[in-house]
Amino acid sequence: MSPRVSFFATCLADTVFPHIAADAVRLLEKLGCRVTFNPRQTCCGQPLANAGFHAEAAAAIRLQLEVLLTDPTDYVVCPSGSCVLQIKEYPKFFKNRPDLQDKARQLGDKTYELTDFIVNVLGRTVPGARLDGRAAYHPSCHLTRLLGVTKPPLALLEQVAGLELVDFKGQDKCCGFGGTFAVKLGALSSAMAVEKVENIRAAGAHYLIGADAGCLMNLQGIIRRKRYPITVLHIAQVLMAD
Repeated sequence: MSPRVSFFATCLADTVFPHIAADAVRLLEKLGCRVTFNPRQTCCGQPLANAGFHAEAAAAIRLQLEVLLTDPTDYVVCPSGSCVLQIKEYPKFFKNRPDLQDKARQLGDKTYELTDFIVNVLGRTVPGARLDGRAAYHPSCHLTRLLGVTKPPLALLEQVAGLELVDFKGQDKCCGFGGTFAVKLGALSSAMAVEKVENIRAAGAHYLIGADAGCLMNLQGIIRRKRYPITVLHIAQVLMAD
């Protein structure tokens, strides 16, 4: 039977990069999933939580628990490692509410980042994808260091016809986004992003590919300001390219 998936779009996909959400849904459907989208879903609560507004974050989280656990689906899939990490941290917001903490654990257990879901749950590759040129992959911090999703994005990209993955200096370093970090420490954030972009350019990459829209938005800003001929793509876009 086809897996039933509730798609969590994220704020950035909803407001800035809707094409990422659209390609992610089409990709899941291509792989045989039955995808639903609940329009009542809201922010994962990460910006509020990171800024120290835990009570306000908990209010958003309670809505997410209601919305994403109500739909009778097998999994929740999201095209952002950062947001998935936040969902998996929901239980800590309800230490004095065992009922909500249990729901938070249930949601965390069924929630997956897109590439992790494709490789480790579905056990699939993506046939037919093609993108000609050299590409640098940015391993975003939350996805790789905290969620531990390191191999799935690369395994999928290695199957894309015409695509050559190139390593670059400082590949495993933070891009400087970090949500509120980029706002509070803008100069430092910008310097980190510039360093990363220069290293990507030096590697001769035609494309910059990642699995977190926040990081891609941050690096894309530098690339555009410097007018470098590097196209920034979310991995969902690459896997749907033909």
